[in-house]
Amino acid sequence: MIPNLGKIAAMTTLINSSQACRCGSGLTYQACCGVYHGGEQLPKTAADLMRSRFTAYALRNTEYLIASWDSSKRPANIDFSKETAEWQSLSIISTKKGGASDSKGVVEFKAFYQQDGVDYFMHEISRFVKNGQRWQYLDGVVKAVNKVGVETNTGKNAPCACGSGKKFKRCCGQ
Repeated sequence: MIPNLGKIAAMTTLINSSQACRCGSGLTYQACCGVYHGGEQLPKTAADLMRSRFTAYALRNTEYLIASWDSSKRPANIDFSKETAEWQSLSIISTKKGGASDSKGVVEFKAFYQQDGVDYFMHEISRFVKNGQRWQYLDGVVKAVNKVGVETNTGKNAPCACGSGKKFKRCCGQ
Protein backbone atom coordinates (compact mmCIF):
# COMPACT_ATOMS: atom_id res chain seq x y z
CA MET A 1 0.00 0.00 0.00
CA ILE A 2 1.30 3.46 -0.88
CA PRO A 3 1.47 5.64 2.26
CA ASN A 4 -0.39 8.96 2.24
CA LEU A 5 -2.19 8.09 -0.99
CA GLY A 6 -4.66 10.93 -0.49
CA LYS A 7 -1.81 13.41 -0.21
CA ILE A 8 -0.19 12.04 -3.38
CA ALA A 9 -3.50 12.14 -5.27
CA ALA A 10 -4.05 15.75 -4.16
CA MET A 11 -0.62 16.68 -5.52
CA THR A 12 -1.41 15.26 -8.95
CA THR A 13 -4.46 17.47 -9.25
CA LEU A 14 -2.24 20.55 -8.88
CA ILE A 15 -0.65 19.81 -12.26
CA ASN A 16 -2.40 20.90 -15.42
CA SER A 17 -3.74 17.76 -17.10
CA SER A 18 -2.59 18.99 -20.52
CA GLN A 19 1.00 19.61 -19.36
CA ALA A 20 3.59 17.27 -20.91
CA CYS A 21 5.02 14.74 -18.50
CA ARG A 22 8.63 15.49 -17.54
CA CYS A 23 9.69 11.87 -18.04
CA GLY A 24 9.87 12.39 -21.80
CA SER A 25 7.17 9.91 -22.81
CA GLY A 26 5.39 12.48 -24.98
CA LEU A 27 2.16 11.97 -23.03
CA THR A 28 0.46 14.40 -20.68
CA TYR A 29 1.31 14.08 -16.99
CA GLN A 30 -2.19 12.78 -16.15
CA ALA A 31 -2.00 10.08 -18.85
CA CYS A 32 1.55 9.09 -17.92
CA CYS A 33 3.15 9.36 -14.48
CA GLY A 34 0.04 10.88 -12.91
CA VAL A 35 -1.69 7.47 -12.88
CA TYR A 36 1.23 6.03 -10.90
CA HIS A 37 1.55 8.97 -8.52
CA GLY A 38 -2.21 8.92 -7.90
CA GLY A 39 -2.17 5.19 -7.14
CA GLU A 40 -4.49 4.34 -10.06
CA GLN A 41 -1.95 1.96 -11.63
CA LEU A 42 1.35 0.29 -10.81
CA PRO A 43 4.30 0.69 -13.21
CA LYS A 44 4.47 -2.43 -15.41
CA THR A 45 8.23 -2.29 -16.04
CA ALA A 46 11.38 -1.07 -14.32
CA ALA A 47 11.66 1.67 -16.98
CA ASP A 48 8.09 2.82 -16.19
CA LEU A 49 9.05 3.06 -12.52
CA MET A 50 12.23 4.96 -13.42
CA ARG A 51 10.19 7.48 -15.42
CA SER A 52 7.64 7.90 -12.63
CA ARG A 53 10.38 8.33 -10.01
CA PHE A 54 12.12 10.97 -12.12
CA THR A 55 8.86 12.91 -12.43
CA ALA A 56 8.19 12.48 -8.72
CA TYR A 57 11.66 13.82 -7.99
CA ALA A 58 11.08 16.80 -10.30
CA LEU A 59 7.79 17.49 -8.47
CA ARG A 60 9.39 16.83 -5.06
CA ASN A 61 6.85 14.10 -4.34
CA THR A 62 8.62 12.52 -1.36
CA GLU A 63 5.77 10.16 -0.50
CA TYR A 64 5.89 8.45 -3.90
CA LEU A 65 9.68 8.29 -3.92
CA ILE A 66 9.80 6.62 -0.51
CA ALA A 67 6.91 4.26 -1.31
CA SER A 68 8.58 3.15 -4.55
CA TRP A 69 11.94 2.44 -2.85
CA ASP A 70 12.76 -1.15 -1.83
CA SER A 71 12.41 -1.48 1.94
CA SER A 72 15.95 -2.88 2.30
CA LYS A 73 17.47 0.41 1.06
CA ARG A 74 14.67 2.92 1.73
CA PRO A 75 15.63 6.12 3.58
CA ALA A 76 13.45 7.31 6.45
CA ASN A 77 12.76 10.59 4.64
CA ILE A 78 13.91 12.79 1.77
CA ASP A 79 14.72 16.43 2.44
CA PHE A 80 14.19 18.77 -0.52
CA SER A 81 14.67 21.94 1.56
CA LYS A 82 18.15 22.60 0.13
CA GLU A 83 17.41 21.30 -3.38
CA THR A 84 18.05 24.02 -5.95
CA ALA A 85 18.09 21.93 -9.13
CA GLU A 86 15.14 22.14 -11.50
CA TRP A 87 14.83 18.73 -13.12
CA GLN A 88 13.93 19.13 -16.78
CA SER A 89 13.88 15.83 -18.67
CA LEU A 90 14.87 12.18 -18.69
CA SER A 91 16.50 10.07 -21.38
CA ILE A 92 16.51 6.29 -20.97
CA ILE A 93 19.73 4.97 -22.54
CA SER A 94 19.20 1.25 -22.06
CA THR A 95 17.37 -1.37 -20.04
CA LYS A 96 18.39 -4.87 -19.06
CA LYS A 97 15.53 -7.14 -18.08
CA GLY A 98 12.94 -5.21 -16.04
CA GLY A 99 9.98 -6.33 -18.15
CA ALA A 100 6.51 -7.19 -16.89
CA SER A 101 7.46 -10.84 -16.31
CA ASP A 102 10.94 -10.19 -14.81
CA SER A 103 11.83 -9.98 -11.11
CA LYS A 104 14.74 -7.59 -11.48
CA GLY A 105 15.97 -5.02 -13.94
CA VAL A 106 18.56 -2.38 -14.69
CA VAL A 107 17.87 1.01 -16.26
CA GLU A 108 20.64 3.30 -17.53
CA PHE A 109 19.55 6.90 -17.97
CA LYS A 110 20.54 10.53 -18.16
CA ALA A 111 18.56 13.06 -16.15
CA PHE A 112 18.85 16.68 -17.22
CA TYR A 113 18.51 19.59 -14.82
CA GLN A 114 19.22 23.28 -14.51
CA GLN A 115 20.96 24.88 -11.55
CA ASP A 116 21.84 28.57 -11.25
CA GLY A 117 20.99 29.04 -14.94
CA VAL A 118 23.42 26.32 -16.10
CA ASP A 119 22.30 23.07 -17.77
CA TYR A 120 23.66 19.82 -16.28
CA PHE A 121 23.09 16.09 -16.64
CA MET A 122 23.43 13.12 -14.33
CA HIS A 123 24.22 9.73 -15.90
CA GLU A 124 23.20 6.82 -13.68
CA ILE A 125 22.67 3.08 -13.77
CA SER A 126 19.84 2.04 -11.43
CA ARG A 127 18.78 -1.38 -10.20
CA PHE A 128 15.17 -2.37 -9.61
CA VAL A 129 13.47 -5.39 -8.01
CA LYS A 130 9.93 -6.62 -8.26
CA ASN A 131 8.23 -7.46 -4.98
CA GLY A 132 4.96 -9.21 -5.77
CA GLN A 133 3.37 -7.06 -8.49
CA ARG A 134 5.23 -3.88 -7.51
CA TRP A 135 8.48 -2.66 -9.08
CA GLN A 136 10.74 -0.90 -6.59
CA TYR A 137 13.96 1.08 -6.85
CA LEU A 138 16.86 -0.72 -5.18
CA ASP A 139 19.93 1.46 -5.75
CA GLY A 140 22.01 3.19 -8.39
CA VAL A 141 25.51 4.11 -9.43
CA VAL A 142 26.16 7.60 -10.75
CA LYS A 143 28.51 7.34 -13.73
CA ALA A 144 28.87 11.07 -14.39
CA VAL A 145 27.56 14.51 -13.48
CA ASN A 146 28.56 17.39 -15.71
CA LYS A 147 27.49 20.45 -17.64
CA VAL A 148 25.58 19.70 -20.82
CA GLY A 149 27.84 19.90 -23.88
CA VAL A 150 31.09 19.29 -21.98
CA GLU A 151 32.84 16.05 -22.90
CA THR A 152 34.22 14.06 -20.00
CA ASN A 153 36.38 11.00 -19.60
CA THR A 154 33.99 8.42 -18.16
CA GLY A 155 36.32 5.45 -18.51
CA LYS A 156 37.28 3.16 -15.65
CA ASN A 157 40.47 5.15 -14.99
CA ALA A 158 38.68 8.52 -14.91
CA PRO A 159 38.11 10.25 -11.57
CA CYS A 160 34.86 9.05 -10.03
CA ALA A 161 31.95 11.45 -10.52
CA CYS A 162 30.93 11.05 -6.86
CA GLY A 163 33.82 13.32 -5.84
CA SER A 164 35.70 10.75 -3.74
CA GLY A 165 38.99 11.46 -5.52
CA LYS A 166 39.37 7.77 -6.41
CA LYS A 167 39.37 6.29 -9.89
CA PHE A 168 35.92 5.22 -11.09
CA LYS A 169 37.00 1.53 -11.21
CA ARG A 170 38.03 1.65 -7.53
CA CYS A 171 34.94 3.53 -6.35
CA CYS A 172 31.43 3.49 -7.86
CA GLY A 173 32.54 1.27 -10.74
CA GLN A 174 33.10 -1.77 -8.50
